[in-house]
Amino acid sequence: MDWEGLVVGGLLGTLVMTTIMEGGQYLRITRMSLPFLIGTFVTEDRTWAKVWGFVFHFANGIGFAIGYGLFFQVVGRSDWWLGAVAGALHGVFVLVVVFPVIPFVHGRMASEDEGPDPTPMLQPPGFLALNYGPQTPISTVLAHVVYGAILATFYRPLG
Repeated sequence: MDWEGLVVGGLLGTLVMTTIMEGGQYLRITRMSLPFLIGTFVTEDRTWAKVWGFVFHFANGIGFAIGYGLFFQVVGRSDWWLGAVAGALHGVFVLVVVFPVIPFVHGRMASEDEGPDPTPMLQPPGFLALNYGPQTPISTVLAHVVYGAILATFYRPLG
């Protein structure tokens, strides 16, 4: 495995992906902040939730880079477009499988079935994270496509 390529590509890919996703929030394309959502797993303090969320999000970026690297090793290549396809599949998986499960494991997130509650909680993402805005699925998949393409560009499978 090309560990240097994985680390550099994973960090740079995560940096750009996070910039796209957070930029989308500030441009009102989506209401979702993945670092904030992740950070609220460990703290209810809004500022520290963002800080911890970024730390864990970048750690996840490196972890997923290893998975992508294994995929690139198996197919014996890492073209940017192959990384983009893997990123698209990753983004769709997150929207269809991961986000619907989060309310069941996240102690500070309401579920789709809950009514009004006096305890402040995060809104559940809903199907395809549409509760965070109609353009959320598009921006999420696009950000993951860019992550995969960047990672593939830096990674060179060993033959």
